[in-house]
Amino acid sequence: MPVYRLSDELVFPHPSLADPEGLLAVGGDLSPERLLLAYANGIFPWYSDSDPILWWSPDPRLVLFPAELKISRSLMRTIKKQVFKVTVDGAFGKVIRACARTREETWLTAEMIEAYETLHELGFAHSVETFCEDRLVGGLYGVALGRAFFGESMFSVMSDASKVALVCLVQHLSERGFELIDCQMPTEHLKRLGAREIPRKEFLALLRAALDDKWKNSNRCAN
Repeated sequence: MPVYRLSDELVFPHPSLADPEGLLAVGGDLSPERLLLAYANGIFPWYSDSDPILWWSPDPRLVLFPAELKISRSLMRTIKKQVFKVTVDGAFGKVIRACARTREETWLTAEMIEAYETLHELGFAHSVETFCEDRLVGGLYGVALGRAFFGESMFSVMSDASKVALVCLVQHLSERGFELIDCQMPTEHLKRLGAREIPRKEFLALLRAALDDKWKNSNRCAN
C-alpha cells in the first residue's frame, strides 16, 4: 500500500489507509493548524532526525479510560506520603526537553519541541510536573481537544515520579469531564496502569464523540 505524501493543503488521508504498522502519510509541516487537524482525526507525528515528518494512525490503539486507571498499593503509598509536589502547566518547556533527554533514540527533535511549545502557548498542549525538593524529577505532556487528551511523552528520574504525574493528570481530566486518554502505541508500562488496546475504528468513533463541534467539523480526510 503506497504511503500518502502530504502537500501544502491541510488534508490527511483517512486513517483506515495506514499501512499494517500504522504509517499513514509523509511530509507536510508541524504548523498548529496541521497538528490540531491530525489529532482531531486520530493521527499523530512520530519520526527521527533523519526522517521526513511521518504521520501515524495505528490499529489497534492504546487508550486509557479515566475510570480504568490502576493504582498499585506501592504507588498509592507514595501518593499518600506526598513525596512529590505536583503542578499543572508549571514547566512545559522543561518537561518536553526532559522527555527528549531521557530517550536514547529520541523522536523529539528541535522542530517538534518548538511545535508543541507553540501549541502550549495557544492553550492546546499541557504538562504535569512532579517535583521533589524543588527539583523537577518527572512529568508528562500532551494535547487536549474537546474531552480527549492525547498523551505524547513522559519522563522520570526518580521512582514513581511519572506515575504520580499520570495519576494527577487522570484526576484533573476526570474533574473536567474528559472521556479518554490516547496513549498511541502499546507499552507494557501503560497497560499495567490500566490502558488497553481497542480497534482503530472504535477509537475513531469514541474520539469523534469526545470532540466538540468545532473539531468534529474539522474532518478533512481524503478517502
